Formats: sequence, structure tokens, C-alpha cells
Amino acid sequence: MGKKFAKVWKKLWDIFNVGKKAHSKQEPQKEQQWSTTLIRTSEDFWREKQNDISIYPAAKTSMSNRVALLITNIKFTDDKLNRKGAEKDEANMDKLLTDLGYEVVKHTNLTGKAIDDALNEFSKHPKLKETDSVLVVIMSHGKLGTILGVDWKKEISDNERPDEFPIDNIYKHLGPEKCSALVDKPKIIIIQACRGEGEGSVLVTDGANPAVVSDNAGEGNIEDDGLRFVNSEKDSVSLLSCTPDTVSYRHSGDGSFLIQYVVEVFNTFAHKEDIMELFRKVMQRFEDFSFQTKRQMPTIDRCTLPKRFYFCPGL
Repeated sequence: MGKKFAKVWKKLWDIFNVGKKAHSKQEPQKEQQWSTTLIRTSEDFWREKQNDISIYPAAKTSMSNRVALLITNIKFTDDKLNRKGAEKDEANMDKLLTDLGYEVVKHTNLTGKAIDDALNEFSKHPKLKETDSVLVVIMSHGKLGTILGVDWKKEISDNERPDEFPIDNIYKHLGPEKCSALVDKPKIIIIQACRGEGEGSVLVTDGANPAVVSDNAGEGNIEDDGLRFVNSEKDSVSLLSCTPDTVSYRHSGDGSFLIQYVVEVFNTFAHKEDIMELFRKVMQRFEDFSFQTKRQMPTIDRCTLPKRFYFCPGL
């Protein structure tokens, strides 16, 4: 009995050692290589996705009518607030949006009211009836819930209003009440701006201080008058550059880290991954992001996408 047990134990020990040696010979995980240009989607991949009801439709005719809004504030009335490196962000996002097949409506250096006007005008763009999606990118200084216009200043008189644009207005302008052309179509929003005044660092921050009731009627007697009721906010997703009450960082030469990572991730994976996976991969880039004691983590906000959306670029 003892000899039999010893043989079994030896066999188990040999198996363990073989597995251990095999594991030790495994190659270390390769570092991700980022594409500097947008990889094109294959025709087969696009066709496969068109037959899946859990995916937003993307016919070639609608893809050819894509339109995006790009707003970048670089120079402010108070030149101490100027955003060095934001020119790079604007150029990078313009190229990425164009490569993804979007006609880019571009504005630079807007007040809060002008941002609101630009969104209102964009909500009436003739291509929205034919497009399969829209992208809105706004880059400026910011506070929690607001984007700062170029005339923003730290101290204002009692009869002045701060030059700010409420982020909620994006959803109002592109929602079904004001923009029926975008009902059931993905509205993808990327905002590069601080959401508070966190502690400053050697990097430039995008904060305001750079140094810085339903009544439910019974359904038994419903009549159809030809009206269609839709959710007041649906088919949207936002990627904000940081968590609430914190700052986001920008390199004075290379531009915002969020925009750098968005471009790298989209170039490398937009041909085969949906928007939520792309945003997750952008967030992963920030896991190792640290400068001294500083941290930044983008936030996926107000996601109401019931389906997956693929860009399928290059078709």
C-alpha cells in the first residue's frame, strides 16, 4: 500500500513540475503596438454585423452621410487661460473624425452662448436625416457640469453671468424633442475638460484655474392618434476626460492625454470593436497614467445605448 501511494505521489509531482516548467517558458505578454493610421474594416465583417439585430444598422448610404461637430477652445480673453497644445488636439480629432467617415463641422474659440448656438445649428443639419450616427467633441476648460467659454473669467460682478455652457444642453439639442432626425441613432459625445479644480502639477490642467413627477395612466383604454412616444434621452453615450471634481491633463506640445489615447485606440481597434469596447480600452490606457501623485481616469457617462455600434471605417 505504501509503495503504491508513493508511485501515485511521484506521478503527481512529475505532472506538477512539467506544468511549472511549461509555464516558466511562456513568453512575456507583448506590449500593445498602436497604429498611427486608421485600420480599415473588411467587407465581410461589415456584412456580418448587418444581420445582427443587437447592433445598430450601418448601411453604406447612411455611413456616407455621417456628420460630426468639433468645438475647440484654445485662446481665451484672459490669455492666462490659453490652452497650449489644444491645436494638436483639434488637428488630431479632425483627422480621426474624417477618417471614420464623418463630415466635420468645426468651430474654434467660442463663448458659452456660441457653443449653445453651434449645437442648435448642428441639430438642424440636413445630413442628420440620412446619417447612422453623430459624434460631438468639445474641448475646453471646464467645471462640474459645464464647459467654459472663451470670455470666462474668475471674478464677475453681481449683474454678470459666467461665460459657461451647461453640458446638459447637448442632450437637449440632440434629443428627440428638438432633433427627431436622430431618434434611434447613436449620439457619441467626447468632452475634454476638467470637472473640478483638483490640485495642480507640473502638467497643464484643463480646469478653470490652470495653476490650479410621472403620472402613470392605465393602459386599458389607450387610443392610437398616430403619435409616437420615445424616451426623452436614448441612444447616447459620453466619454468625459475625468471623474467628478477632478482635473484632466494636457501636454503643452502633444495635446490632451485623453485625445492622444482616443486617437491611438480608435486607429488600432475601430475596425473591429464597438464604441463601448473602444471607450473601455481608452480607460485602460489611464490605469498606468501617473505623474508624481497625479491620476486621471475618464468616465463613461449617461450611456443609453441598447445596441452595439460599430464604425466600420474605410468602406
